[in-house]
Amino acid sequence: MSAKPLMVMGTASDVGKSVVVTALGRALHRKGLRVAPFKAQNMSNNAAVCAGGEIGRAQAVQAQACGLEPDVDMNPVLLKPESEMGCQVVIRGRARFHMHAMDYERYRTEAWPEIQESYARLAREFEVIVIEGAGGAAEINLRHRDMVNWAIAEMADAPVLIVADIDKGGVFASLYGTVALLAAAERARVKGLIINKFRGDLRLLGDGLELLERKTGVPVVGVLPYLPDLRIPQEDSASLDGAAKPGNSDADITAGVVRFPRISNYTDFAPLEAEPDVRLHYLTDPQTAPELDLLILPGSKSTIADLQWMRQVGWEDYLMRHRRRGGWTIGVCGGYQMLGTCIIDDLAVESKTPITAGLGLLEVETSFAREKITARVRATHLAWDVGLSGYEIHAGRVRRAAAAEPLLRITQREGVNTNELEGAWSPQERVMGTSVHGVFDAAPLRRRFIDLVRAAKGLAPRTESTLEDFTSVRERAYDLMADAVERHLDMKTVMALAGIR
Repeated sequence: MSAKPLMVMGTASDVGKSVVVTALGRALHRKGLRVAPFKAQNMSNNAAVCAGGEIGRAQAVQAQACGLEPDVDMNPVLLKPESEMGCQVVIRGRARFHMHAMDYERYRTEAWPEIQESYARLAREFEVIVIEGAGGAAEINLRHRDMVNWAIAEMADAPVLIVADIDKGGVFASLYGTVALLAAAERARVKGLIINKFRGDLRLLGDGLELLERKTGVPVVGVLPYLPDLRIPQEDSASLDGAAKPGNSDADITAGVVRFPRISNYTDFAPLEAEPDVRLHYLTDPQTAPELDLLILPGSKSTIADLQWMRQVGWEDYLMRHRRRGGWTIGVCGGYQMLGTCIIDDLAVESKTPITAGLGLLEVETSFAREKITARVRATHLAWDVGLSGYEIHAGRVRRAAAAEPLLRITQREGVNTNELEGAWSPQERVMGTSVHGVFDAAPLRRRFIDLVRAAKGLAPRTESTLEDFTSVRERAYDLMADAVERHLDMKTVMALAGIR
């Protein structure tokens, strides 16, 4: 089998490429086609764990929308930013090396063959591959080192759709300018334009669509509506820019996630946003942060650097005030490590500081190892006997002191039965930490914890909660997205581009 390719590029980052690929994948899957997602290179600290290691969260979501288990071939290269000038290079699920801005030649030598082989394996197995580009399609300053946009379109011989976000403004200029800056061979591959996130009456666009088609020579294949509250994980934290996630303004519980400069896997907390009695904020400045009932320290790609940032901008002082007010505190992965007594990095995995004092709220200490742990797990909350599924992705090895109360019992790791105590918590001190991502996806555990926070405020448990696992929420979102593309895109043209009758 040799799959038919269809590629989605954008006029810029965060215009909806990932969502369009997810929606198209779901729509084609519902028609009975064997379809898979592919993104050659992702730059994101929002990763997912699958068989073989870690990939970008967006490709894991796209795989699920296509009815598939995520696979490292769907995102063979993942770049995880560690600083303004450097990143960790993950190839086929495993961290290979740390790359700085000028290390491109080594990177291309190692990455490009793996990209080609991953795509070839998918092409042999599936009927259609929906490919996602990165950034903007007309990054003319980066064309000579491109391995994710036009190099992939050429490798796969793929027709291209270009997406623009009308919610950002300037949609006609961005589409026209993108097409105008393309080389002739690239422009010939562009078969359709998509306007995304439109609100209101289509008549407001007037004759703009016709003029755009005339000036670019490319048809507009659809105008997709703005779809609020999809509740699916985004590729990276760009979706948090300029917006909090306040949820219900009448909620009883106010929660806040500290938005570290190198925040990772912040989508752990998306299920909390869906709870009717929780109002969730993503916060950068402690000086303007509201009084919280729950303070969350999320994952971090550079735990020590983000802990130092916390102290510099005043979050440690805020945390102490928060605790005096009786608020709860949660740390996940890097945030859990920060809550301990110290972080040991004598191998210089993250920094040149051998020992960094932690926040001292849990009797645990962390030592960094060179080899990263990536594993899917099943676990049980020890005190509540509630099960959950999640994943681990961390270089830190956390050791719990004898006096510290464990939080979870891991019962299965990568499908193999085990019996490991994990995490730590102190209900009396109202603090909890775990290395397991995805704990709040499990509705019974999520609800038990929210009711614990409610009790700290003197509130009774919320009895009318639906207790719906977040997996079901996402499945509905995938269908909603597929409905939108089937209704608002010229799917006959789109499917013909992919060689489908």
